[in-house]
Amino acid sequence: MNILVTGCNGQLGNEMQLLEKDNGQHVFFNTDVSQLDITDQAAVDRFVADHEIDCIVNCAAYTAVDRAESDRELCTTLNTVAPAYLAAAVERRGGAMIQVSTDYVFDGKAHTPYVETDTPSPDSVYGSTKLAGELAVVKFCRRTMIVRTAWLYSSFGNNFVKTMMRLGREKKELGVVFDQIGTPTYARDLAVAIMAAVNKGIVPGVYHFSNEGVCSWYDFAKAVHRMAGIGTCHVRPLHTSEYPTPANRPHYSVLDKTKIKETYGIEIPHWEESLGDCMARLMAQ
Repeated sequence: MNILVTGCNGQLGNEMQLLEKDNGQHVFFNTDVSQLDITDQAAVDRFVADHEIDCIVNCAAYTAVDRAESDRELCTTLNTVAPAYLAAAVERRGGAMIQVSTDYVFDGKAHTPYVETDTPSPDSVYGSTKLAGELAVVKFCRRTMIVRTAWLYSSFGNNFVKTMMRLGREKKELGVVFDQIGTPTYARDLAVAIMAAVNKGIVPGVYHFSNEGVCSWYDFAKAVHRMAGIGTCHVRPLHTSEYPTPANRPHYSVLDKTKIKETYGIEIPHWEESLGDCMARLMAQ
């Protein structure tokens, strides 16, 4: 297949590119905004037709969750309108699409892991635009796979892991929220799951993916410091109310991964195991 990967310079896009080097089954076209502006419908249509694209993996998104609260128009354009353009273009070729979505489509008021059939109820502009993007992609492309993920990090780009490493070395004390519960997701593991779906054949539907296990942001930060050998910074647990942000965060966003594991025959590592792998790469850098 000819596969278009958008957002190739982001965390997930970079991890996808590393896996592509070992995947000789397909031809990959890796693009970011400089190669393809996915908000330009004519440009999308032309690219998909000219390169005879059979599948699109949309890793591009507006992910500045707090800024989105005051930047709704651009957030909507990138998270809702652009995915619709991509879906419609690949549908005309009888192709398939993988749309990466988020745990923010839920309000986080559950107490057991979210399954794909749970009713979304976003509580932020970011979450609302990502949910609208899911609906738009399904509307315009029949062979659509939606993958919701959470707490994404990588050795690429800016993320929580890198921030905790930097602050841990700069500060003597650090406050991190302990009453928001979820699961960190190593972007490399998500890329592996996406590649498994591409290679096996996309089964349309909504899927959840994160690493295994559960923790708070506080636990996550402590693990980063432990693995980085940072012992000089005291990490203090904070209530969400002590760290107000423009956008509401889900208090509970653990995702049930049963469906994606059974459909594509994949095993998912525990979050601490994957964090260790990422930390080793960062320390080597």
